[in-house]
Amino acid sequence: MNAIKYPLSTEKSIRLMESENKLVFIVERKTTKKDIKEDIEKTFKVKVVKINTHITPEGKKKAYIKFSDETPAIDLATKLGLM
Repeated sequence: MNAIKYPLSTEKSIRLMESENKLVFIVERKTTKKDIKEDIEKTFKVKVVKINTHITPEGKKKAYIKFSDETPAIDLATKLGLM
C-alpha cells in the first residue's frame, strides 16, 4: 500500500525544510506513522528520524517528516520538483 499521496509545497513547509530538515506530505488517512516511515525510507532511500501527523479541518492527514542529518530535506525536495 502506498501511504504517501503527495508532498506539500507551502510557505510553512519550505520554512520547515530549511530550518528543521523536515518535509510535509499529505498521506492516506488510515496509515500509521510506521507505515509512512517505511514507505518514505523505501521509496526515497533516506533515513527518517521522526514523524508527526495531523488531521486538517478538511479531513486530510498531514505528515511532518524529519530526516536525519545525512539526508538534507532540500535535496529530496529538489528531486521531487518542489524547489
